[in-house]
Amino acid sequence: MITDISLLDPNKTYTYADYLMWRFQERVELIKGKIYRMSPAPARRHQKISIKLSRILLNYFDNKKCEVYTAPFDVRLPLENNNNPYTVVQPDLCVICDLNKLDDQGCNGAPDFIIEISSPRTAQKDVHEKFEIYQEAGVREYWIVAPEDEMVDVFLLNEENKYIHSGKYANQDRLKVNIFNDLEIDLTKVFA
Repeated sequence: MITDISLLDPNKTYTYADYLMWRFQERVELIKGKIYRMSPAPARRHQKISIKLSRILLNYFDNKKCEVYTAPFDVRLPLENNNNPYTVVQPDLCVICDLNKLDDQGCNGAPDFIIEISSPRTAQKDVHEKFEIYQEAGVREYWIVAPEDEMVDVFLLNEENKYIHSGKYANQDRLKVNIFNDLEIDLTKVFA
């Protein structure tokens, strides 16, 4: 059992089994086995946007098959033919429709829909590392919300399992969630 993050080697590749043995206060994610420290508590604006989006999604999915989760919530993205995933992320929001992926530890497999709310500290990871792993894992729709710019970038997984940028939306737009036909989000309410 590891009780201090400084005891970990940042150059080593870790697995979910390793992750389960860590007992320190700091929150981390594993992306392809590498440790990424989570930023300190998110800014108030980040949390406000997260709560508003959560409320919209929770209301929409009430009495429906899919479930909504917010960070901190472990999403384990295993490799093909590997039962010991080396990617464990905590998306700001995620929707899982295959309830067989859910267990007491979180989600084992790709959620259908993920929203990351970026900050200056996390933008690079959200746009590059997380973009790649969500694409590889098969997350059907991925949104990156930029609170400072009041913009949302939407990416959809195509038939070749590659993300296509389906649009950039501003604070005055109504944004349709592509994989759920009748879900539309008024961004003026999200960014207000």
